Amino acid sequence: QVQLVESGGGLVQAGGSLRLSCAASVRTFSSYSMGWFRQAPGKEREFVAGITLSGGRTVYADSVKGRFTISRDNAKNTVSLQMNSLKPEDTAVYYCAADVHRSLVPHTSSHDYDFWGQGTQVTVSS
Repeated sequence: QVQLVESGGGLVQAGGSLRLSCAASVRTFSSYSMGWFRQAPGKEREFVAGITLSGGRTVYADSVKGRFTISRDNAKNTVSLQMNSLKPEDTAVYYCAADVHRSLVPHTSSHDYDFWGQGTQVTVSS
């Protein structure tokens, strides 16, 4: 099974920035579309951002457009999420996920992703 490990989470004040990173332990990383999801306590997991194999297509949730940027480095087997202008409502556990399906546009449903990381906590204070 594909191993995905997130890092970069932590505590930040509103208006600040964080950069999350996800590293894959296999050499087939470039074969997957990648996505970021988040889940707050007692709430459903929601889509944040997605990126295709080459990085040529990206999709963002309306709530993070203009603030978050997803990118990938296939040579290093990593995908990142740059989060700027953070708000308290961004507080959640953030997960990276891999999608083995071939698509021109990233999927936005968690049901379309096959492998998941363990998650990293992001807390935004007022």
